[in-house]
Amino acid sequence: MKLYSYFRSSAAYRVRIALNLKDLPYETVPVHLLKNGGEQLSPEYRQLNPNGVVPTLIDDMAVGKMASHSTLNQSLAIIEYLEEIYPHVALLPSAPIDRAFVRNIALSIACDIHPLNNLRVLRYLVRELKVDEEAKNKWYRHWCETGLAALEAQLAADTRVGKFCYGDTPTMADCCLVPQLFNAQRLQCDLSGMPTLMRIYAHCLQLDAFVRAAPENQPDAEA
Repeated sequence: MKLYSYFRSSAAYRVRIALNLKDLPYETVPVHLLKNGGEQLSPEYRQLNPNGVVPTLIDDMAVGKMASHSTLNQSLAIIEYLEEIYPHVALLPSAPIDRAFVRNIALSIACDIHPLNNLRVLRYLVRELKVDEEAKNKWYRHWCETGLAALEAQLAADTRVGKFCYGDTPTMADCCLVPQLFNAQRLQCDLSGMPTLMRIYAHCLQLDAFVRAAPENQPDAEA
């Protein structure tokens, strides 16, 4: 498998965690989101991913078995695919109601929090709306803190939460939570009122799969 990735991309980070948790070997193909006007916007890369974002996963192991096309986009769709094709380490619970609970957490991050703060939005704020750096960072922190506070309230009140978002083994929800908290810390969000999220984050970072997926441990990592 090949994973087109950028070391600080939350979405690519999610997939790296999932691949590691399932112990699936893959090759990282760096796509720098800032250099040369953004390598994700090149015609060559857009042939793989017309949206011009990362990640993109190519799973040639699937060709000949059940798929005629092996190129996958969208981080949660990729993780769901990995769950179906390589189920040996489950990232979703067995009961439908609990699978929905895990998906709810993952989607709250991937659909409600992250899109308001991804690189395309922040660039538009600066380049088109002429927002200065301080205002841009204020925008980021507001929406990130608002979304995470809602997630904290939900998880703090749910008895299914254990060491991780669901029980005592990591799931797709944790694959999404860790990258979001990493970037929230990097952008100096106020996480002091989120003890449940930070406790889960700490447990995740004790696992090798999360450590190997961390931005600083990627082949394209920069200071």
